[in-house]
Amino acid sequence: MSLVTIIIPYKNNLKYLFLALESIFFQTYKKYKIIIIYDDEDKSDLLHIKKFISQKNKQKFSIKIFVNKKNLGAGESRNVGIKYSKTKYVAFLDSDDFWHKDKLKFQIKFMNKYQVPISHTSYNIVNESGNIISSLKSKYKKEFKDILNSCDIGLSTVIIDLKFLKINKLKFLKIKTKEDYVLWLKILKKIPYIRGLNKNLTNYRKRKNSLSSNSIL
Repeated sequence: MSLVTIIIPYKNNLKYLFLALESIFFQTYKKYKIIIIYDDEDKSDLLHIKKFISQKNKQKFSIKIFVNKKNLGAGESRNVGIKYSKTKYVAFLDSDDFWHKDKLKFQIKFMNKYQVPISHTSYNIVNESGNIISSLKSKYKKEFKDILNSCDIGLSTVIIDLKFLKINKLKFLKIKTKEDYVLWLKILKKIPYIRGLNKNLTNYRKRKNSLSSNSIL
């Protein structure tokens, strides 16, 4: 089984972070590590997160926290996670989103089958209470021209081959919004398409004030 590092930027949403983490702990695929990048200059939540992790670590989950010296934003925080990852794959989960229990199992099997360096999936859009508002289906293949005018690739659905990222020196840009969209465009200059798995395996939480950048253009 291929190892995957799950990268989570965090800023000021403790309740949702714990729900996001629980959705990882319940994954049927167990070969993963978690990196949380604490990106809040207010350190008051840090103790609560460490306490939560300490309780869960009795079950042998591999979780590390990196604390940014200053607020970097979601994109640069993910770059920190990429830098410290040493697994075959990296997956991204924003701290207010959550996964279906078979997300990693289905998606990694899909990537291994088709030998692709990146994939995404269909996903549900939920409200702050977690109720489904709508859903978006992934296209089997997305080419550069397909996302030029609009992009519905959900950041929290994406898994990427780490070696592919590092060889091509691909990172999230130092911009406050749409940094994921720019990365997808850069990736599509390296490969002909991004492969999509049409299964609703992620729940994207639509909030008024969210660190998440996986908005629909």
